[in-house]
Amino acid sequence: MALIVVMEDDAGTRMLVGSVLRKDGHDVIAVEDGARGLQQVRNHPPDLIISDVQMPGMNGFDMLAAVRGDTATAAIPVILLTSLQERAHMRIGMTTGADDYITKPFRAAELRAAVSAQLNKRSVQDQVQALAVDAAVQKALVEQKHQLAKLYEQRLAAELSGRWPDAGGSATDERLPNATVLFVDIPNYAGVAHKLEALELSDLVKKFYGSANDTVHLFGARHMRFVGEALLAIFAEESDTRTVNHGLRAVRAALGLVDAARGVQDYLNSRYPGRALPPFSVNVALHTGTVTLAVLRDPLHGGTAQTLPVGDVVSTTLLLTRQARMLGWPIVASVAALRPIAGAVRTEARALLNLPGRTEPVDAVQLVGLAL
Repeated sequence: MALIVVMEDDAGTRMLVGSVLRKDGHDVIAVEDGARGLQQVRNHPPDLIISDVQMPGMNGFDMLAAVRGDTATAAIPVILLTSLQERAHMRIGMTTGADDYITKPFRAAELRAAVSAQLNKRSVQDQVQALAVDAAVQKALVEQKHQLAKLYEQRLAAELSGRWPDAGGSATDERLPNATVLFVDIPNYAGVAHKLEALELSDLVKKFYGSANDTVHLFGARHMRFVGEALLAIFAEESDTRTVNHGLRAVRAALGLVDAARGVQDYLNSRYPGRALPPFSVNVALHTGTVTLAVLRDPLHGGTAQTLPVGDVVSTTLLLTRQARMLGWPIVASVAALRPIAGAVRTEARALLNLPGRTEPVDAVQLVGLAL
């Protein structure tokens, strides 16, 4: 099995983690602070590191920076442990090299699932790298930069033509040659809103969109914007590390959004048992390619600016969301989006999807979770 180094200053938590991992057959080295843990990592390079964030002396973030800064240990996956009140700081860990995080208190099953996902991911790392973007895909992405987004711009064209009469400032536009686009829509939002009072709907919106905003930012989204009741997020390769890919961060965000929707459904069931509300669920789509963050300026209102993600990959992602709704897939992902992280995710159905306005079908799969 695997060698795992555990760093945790709380004796009870350290004992619990060690007990669960040893029961699964792993070899465990458990220490009470980051400095001793880092020394163990250098003396006995493990297959996985599990570390608390808040520890005396060297904390989890400092330890993580030291591990990633040493070529001998940089590729070792790291799972961070954090309490609920530290959740706002976890984006720092995820964008500076952590592979996953677990919120304390946690169940043994959560720990096992996270550990299995990381160990499995490492075992297929060579395959993942071999299947990463090859020359043909790179050529396709370069060609895609010349294709303007159709559906996305059409939906906003009327508003933009009146409100943004002069885009100008094209020099400020930012091109992301390799980005993962996430789009999440709530198919029954109108039906739910129709049956709730204004204050009730306000409470619902705060619960879901607050959680969605936290989830997307937690996994290091480069850009995020609401489109009606939907949410669009861009994950870029600029914040990737050797063990954290923007596609995998987008996948984890998508899974988190589906879980958040289930939590809202449970809340509605308990709060309004007799309302016969439509089911609250989300459809999420993921696609990868070239995205331009276009800066639009409004000369009529002091030159205020708005950033608008554009490109064929953006419009394709929106269209995939509709397909997910028709197929009954909570999450649909293009094969192109998952190719760089093959082996790290679990999929079920696969289909060639014909999208409006496109001459070629999109090869897509139903994403169901992380590989265990």
